[in-house]
Amino acid sequence: MRVLLVDDDQISRVVVKRLLQNSNCEVTECSNAAAALAKLADADYPMVLSDINMPGMSGIELAQAIKKLPDSWRTDIVLFTGYADIKSAVAALRAGAYDYLQKPVDAQELALTIDRVAEHQALLRENKKLTDRFQDEVCAATEATRRELSTVKKVLAESIIGQVGVFGESTRQLLEQAQQFHTDRSIPVLIQGETGVGKEVIAKAIHYGVKIDELTNKPFVAINCSALTPSLFESEMFGYEAGAFTGSAAQGAKGKFDMAQNGTLFLDEIGEIPLNLQAKLLRVLQEKEFYRVGGLKKIKIDIRIICATNSLLEEQVKNGAFRQDLYYRLKVGYVKVPPLRERKDEIVPLANAFLLDAARQKKKRFHHIAPAAARLLNKYPWPGNIRELKNVIEYVAFAYDAEELQVNHLSHLLGEESRSQAFSQVLGTDAAKQQLVLPFPSGGYSLKSFCDDIVDEVIAACEGNHAAAAKYLGISLRALFYRLEKKRIKQEISRI
Repeated sequence: MRVLLVDDDQISRVVVKRLLQNSNCEVTECSNAAAALAKLADADYPMVLSDINMPGMSGIELAQAIKKLPDSWRTDIVLFTGYADIKSAVAALRAGAYDYLQKPVDAQELALTIDRVAEHQALLRENKKLTDRFQDEVCAATEATRRELSTVKKVLAESIIGQVGVFGESTRQLLEQAQQFHTDRSIPVLIQGETGVGKEVIAKAIHYGVKIDELTNKPFVAINCSALTPSLFESEMFGYEAGAFTGSAAQGAKGKFDMAQNGTLFLDEIGEIPLNLQAKLLRVLQEKEFYRVGGLKKIKIDIRIICATNSLLEEQVKNGAFRQDLYYRLKVGYVKVPPLRERKDEIVPLANAFLLDAARQKKKRFHHIAPAAARLLNKYPWPGNIRELKNVIEYVAFAYDAEELQVNHLSHLLGEESRSQAFSQVLGTDAAKQQLVLPFPSGGYSLKSFCDDIVDEVIAACEGNHAAAAKYLGISLRALFYRLEKKRIKQEISRI
């Protein structure tokens, strides 16, 4: 949260600023109220924390001035003073202050105040957005959902007809498993896999189906559990009735369970939910009903639950960080998505698909991957999995323009530690045992092609450093460039 700190005492500002930063706040400092008003005119500050007793304009006068601004509702004012008394507290509240603190500021009290302001501002802004643009938001959300559904159906249909996106046996088995779960909405499914392996893609395949005649148009609602704060969990998941709490929307609001009715609720990073909230989730899953915040009427639900996690929930259960009953409730169906490094046959086809797509979007000439670059892609461990592969290829298409993706296009993208690991795997980690492993085609292998492949491997092992490659091969840098240029011309002629 962005906080505007106003205090004429520099030492006090330093102390309070440190406390605010410890609560993950972005702090802007001002030594007087006039400077603070100027800052508010240029930027949005959900919280203003000001001393009361300041020369010139006091904190009380600053609060009154802020309340006269057109968008004053976007700022909660918290005043503090070293001379606390009933009179000053009443004056602060009458001036429109949200809260009142006493110097020296207590760290725990300040942290609680920040949480309250954050929650209050979130509700105010959501209420304002819904009030001003309710119909537009509904139409936009409906259209976005319709477009997403249309896109998903098209992609899935192409996958069935043309095997688009299915590059290996592992993916084929995952989609078969997804289709099997798709046929029975009563079974909760837990998807486990590292970050970036495509857990949400599998979740959508389970929901929408992968057979053209069984594609569903029911809602798919996704939520990242790690982004849910405990204070907003119930209102976000269950919704709330009109007037349920201060700052709530006048007409109330639906929660994610409402939105997913008759469809699927996808809970990503399920292992991040705190223990006390896990009990509330378990109760809803067992009883198939819930109350909105501030509501008196039970709401029945008919939804499929799909969860995903990149952590080992079994270990969390053993450590007491995840409820055992909830774990077994969610793991009726189970899908394990293997990391990309265990799906070697998919790396290069995926990279090529990403390359063609990125080249088309950025109007570049790339249309295939050089053999040496393909070998490097296969050797790299891909800790970020498919997401990392896609990002790397997109950056190559952004930074370079060539017909063939070469090793030097990749060398500076892989990071020092991972790059060293990848290149050491190309030649071996022990310098005394370095060896090149080249294919031997059954139809013959010319000496010229053999030499070209050796040069490519050595350049890959040297991270695209031509000088180091030339030294390793025992030839001059000029001779290396001459050989590479001849190879490039020969490839261009062969494509004509």
